[in-house]
Formats: sequence, C-alpha cells, structure tokens
Amino acid sequence: MNKSSVAYIVSAATLVVAVWLGVSIGTVKIPIQTLWDGTDQKLTNILWKIRMPRVVLAGLVGASLAIAGAAFQGLLKNPLADPYTLGVSSGASVGAVMTLFFSISIPFLGSFTLPVFSMIGAALTMFLVLGFARLVDRAMRMETIILTGIIFGAFLGSVLSLMIALTGEELRQVIGWLLGSVSMRGWSYTMMILPFVCIGSMLLWLNRRELNAMLFGEERAIHLGVNVKQRKFMILIGGSILTGSAVAVSGTIGFVGLVVPHMTRLMWGADHRHLLTLSFMNGASLLIICDLVARTIISPSELPVGVITAFIGAPVFAYIFYRQRRRGAM
Repeated sequence: MNKSSVAYIVSAATLVVAVWLGVSIGTVKIPIQTLWDGTDQKLTNILWKIRMPRVVLAGLVGASLAIAGAAFQGLLKNPLADPYTLGVSSGASVGAVMTLFFSISIPFLGSFTLPVFSMIGAALTMFLVLGFARLVDRAMRMETIILTGIIFGAFLGSVLSLMIALTGEELRQVIGWLLGSVSMRGWSYTMMILPFVCIGSMLLWLNRRELNAMLFGEERAIHLGVNVKQRKFMILIGGSILTGSAVAVSGTIGFVGLVVPHMTRLMWGADHRHLLTLSFMNGASLLIICDLVARTIISPSELPVGVITAFIGAPVFAYIFYRQRRRGAM
C-alpha cells in the first residue's frame, strides 16, 4: 500500500470518527443505533434536526477553508498564505455587518438576508481585487494580486471597524458573528453553501496538475504548456468562491485554511493531486472537532468556534513561522 492510499484511509477514518463524535456527544448523549432506529422520537429529532446539520455545516466550512488555503499556498508558493489573503473575507464581513447595522431584512429572503448580502460582498470584493490587479498589471503577477488584496482588505477592515464603533444594541450580535459560529443554522444553511463548495472545489481540483507545475515558477510552467494566466484566474476564482461562501454562513473562522494544508503537506507531501482532497477532508474533521469543543467545554453555554480554532491555530502558526525562518537562515 503506497503513501497516498494510507493518507486517504487515515483522513477518511478521522473524518468518520469526527462526524460520529460531533453528533453523539452533547448535553444529551445519542447512541449509534439512533442513526437507523427511530423508535425514540426525541433522540431522532435531536440527531437529524440539530446535531447532524450543524456537523455537516461545520464540515463543509472547514473543508472549504482548507482546500482554498491549500490552493493559495501552492499558487503563492508560501506556506503562510491563507484563504483570507485576497481580502474576500473582509468583503463578506462588511456585507454581513451592514445587514446587522442597518437592520436590513428582505421579505422574500427572510433569515437568509445576512448570508446573501455577505456573499454579494464577497463577490464584489473578488471582482474588484482581480479587476484592479489587471488594470495595474496586465500580466497579473502574484505580487500585484497580493498587494491589491491587502489594499482592499485594509480599506474594508476600516469600514468594518467604523460600523462596529457606531453599533449600539447590535454590537453583541455583530461580534458574535465575526468570531464565527455554526450554531443553530439548520439544513437550510447547509443547502445554501453546498453548491458553492462543489463549484469552488471542482475549479481547484481541475487545476491540481497546474498547481504542481506552478510550484517551479511561472516561466517553467509556461514551458511545460500551462496557460498560467488563465489557470491562475481559475484558481483565484475557485478559492474566493469557497472563502466567501464559508464566511457568509459561519462568520470569520481563522487558522483552518492556514494550518490544515500546511500540516497535511508536512505529513503526506506537496503533490496537489492528493493535497487538495486530503486538505478538504482534514479541514472538515478539524472544524467538526473544534465545534464540538466549543459547545461542550463550558456546557450549557457555548464558545464561538473561531475562539477554539485560534487557540489551536496560533501556536501551530508560530511553529510554522519559526520553522520557515530557521530554514531560511540555514
């Protein structure tokens, strides 16, 4: 059995265990037979109406951030890159906070007004960043795109800070959303993010070989027959779709898109033919476990899941940074 087969088996087994722990552990313990035995209506309702949609949504959000992070790290050739590099998350956050700040509620959208406006904010930011980068540099070199993302991210961050400073009674709701959570979303939110996860992941997976080629530099990739400009654009669009949709349904959850791809690369190698899929599975597992900790560690109260990912991610990020600096010095 080769290394990649072992990696898929381990990652899939970890995901299955994470899902089961997520649906079974809580204020009410749910035995495994509840999955197929519906005799206890109370446990069945808790399982399929509360726990399972929350676990699936956490898995999809974690998977989206992790696969986007893996693609951006490969594209930028930088293990410290993450899905929020282009400022798309700032656009999504501004769209969501504007909805809360101005108490916007569109009748035919109802409770979906916030995630829809958040997705619109993410999409507008993505097109503005890529459009401005193209205007500045027709070749759309990566350093131009990164700097453009930083510019737009900083500006949108200041807009976000302004709205938070002016917020009154909605402050707790705004801060709660910004810290990230998948609590009380239900199947409707899962169905909302699912098409974006499929489209974004497919765009990245179709470019897995091109990502491998671009690791050697854009000039070498061109000699290998890669249409670098087109492929780069597709990867950026795919990663932005995944990031924007994840932020729209769960708020800003940090470190998943940074830590998971890097640790997966360390354990199983840098081949994007496998790295993207493995990061997808491992990202889902990590966020499901983090959400489980967030809702049980101070039960019956809950912590925002972003707090837990930060506690885990910050030390790992420090290790990655230290390792990169040591390698550079040597």
